[in-house]
Amino acid sequence: MINPSNTYDEILNSAEKLIVSGGYNGFSYADIAAVVGIRKASIHHHFPSKVDLVRVLVARYRANAETGLAEVESKFSDPLELLKTYAGFWAQCIEDASRPFCVCALLASELPALPLEVAIEVRAYFQHLSGWLTSVIERGDQQGALVISCPARVEAEAFMATVHGAMLSARAYGTPAVFELILEPSLQRLRPR
Repeated sequence: MINPSNTYDEILNSAEKLIVSGGYNGFSYADIAAVVGIRKASIHHHFPSKVDLVRVLVARYRANAETGLAEVESKFSDPLELLKTYAGFWAQCIEDASRPFCVCALLASELPALPLEVAIEVRAYFQHLSGWLTSVIERGDQQGALVISCPARVEAEAFMATVHGAMLSARAYGTPAVFELILEPSLQRLRPR
């Protein structure tokens, strides 16, 4: 049986895995209860509704991403290295199946059908990631560490779309190698000659 102090996090972790495997509508509280080993009433105690649960999950996911990006910034100053590290994080997650797909990317594909509270959190995730990538690419352009062919914001959006598209392709083909195969030309294009 699970330790009550960990129940909250176990519920969120279980919901994250279920969303990645089946989307927002692909799981219920009964599914989480079976995985975590608790009653549905225990889930309702922490999260009165599925909207509450997924909103909190996405907010936590975004906060963890923001912390992770800040840690990467503290370790690397080279903009190309920052982009490679960000892409490498996802390559490793796909390879070891720890996070085979970005929760927010998956939820974004369901955005028109998501409750507003969840949609707001998903958009906030993308806005933060886009802002971070834009700042990295702007710095790279200013330092001569990156070669860009359009405004930094456009390059950032293209890079983000490539990362998420590569995740989707790796999932569709059933092989992690596809992720890096797709990402490498994007990184090569940004490298100074």
